[in-house]
Amino acid sequence: MADNRQYVEDFAKSNLDLCLAHNYIDPDLFNTYGVKRGLRDKNGAGVLAGLTNISLVQSKKEVDGKMVPCEGRLLYRGYDIYDLVKGFLNSSPKHYGFEEIAYLLLFGELPTSSQLANFHDALNKSSFLPTNFVRDVIMKAPGKDIMNSITKSVLTLASYDERTADTSLPNVLRQCMMLISTFPMLAVYGYQAYNHYECDESLYIHRPDPNLSTAENILRLLRPDMKYTELEAKVLDLALVLHMEHGGGNNSTFTTRVVTSAGSDTYSVIAAALSSLKGPKHGGANIKVVEMMADMKEHLTDWSDQEAVTAYLEKLLHKEAFDKKGLIYGMGHAV
Repeated sequence: MADNRQYVEDFAKSNLDLCLAHNYIDPDLFNTYGVKRGLRDKNGAGVLAGLTNISLVQSKKEVDGKMVPCEGRLLYRGYDIYDLVKGFLNSSPKHYGFEEIAYLLLFGELPTSSQLANFHDALNKSSFLPTNFVRDVIMKAPGKDIMNSITKSVLTLASYDERTADTSLPNVLRQCMMLISTFPMLAVYGYQAYNHYECDESLYIHRPDPNLSTAENILRLLRPDMKYTELEAKVLDLALVLHMEHGGGNNSTFTTRVVTSAGSDTYSVIAAALSSLKGPKHGGANIKVVEMMADMKEHLTDWSDQEAVTAYLEKLLHKEAFDKKGLIYGMGHAV
């Protein structure tokens, strides 16, 4: 088996130049034929990839015919994110926001107390995995990449759904609510499998508590003793809300549009979106932040030396440090 793999690797390397010679596209041709590169035009502005009433992101405004940065705005269904956050943080009694904002994004309006309670119940009743799914799917083939683990689990769940190919709106909504409620388990159990089999740590598998919020359950599933502080849960809940939607034109959302337009099923669509999200130029940039900081620690002896830190950042921009991509990660989007 090892010899076969080496043969294939050697074959690929020996034919690399041939592949490059016949597949290279001159970058100037993009301007010649007016072809967009990804979801950006030649000036770096976003390309309209569809119409949506779900969210709006504003980071630039036009001044004298030029687009300049402005104070950012994020709107969900017409509501400013600041107002939404104040709403659930200052409510009486106080409650977590993820479920409320999920309802807003799905159904287009903020829920009443009874509607939110019914939505909670529906999510709780969807929050289960098939018998032996954790053992047979997640534990038997643990991966080093959590995104691959979640994607695999989502595709495998399709095998347990008798109506996988039914793309009627009621069924798609049912499937999406099921995925919303099970994602915490898929993510945390995938991490626990990695932590146990790859890092040689103890294995903890806890069940979610139907009386807790999504943020609380993630922490409960993650911690060996199932303990967490209210502040931790509030911060995680806020992070979940802020990451729920950001404009409808990002790479993974665009991928969702493309695969959906082919009439594919919910599981295939979400798996494709997850595969896009994994990329280092999208959600995978989170990992790049950690790796960049580790590289910075390795090359800087004094974090308080502002000149040394500045010099390192300049090396990043000049493609002389870390991954030599010329990017500084961790600023929302790579700078």
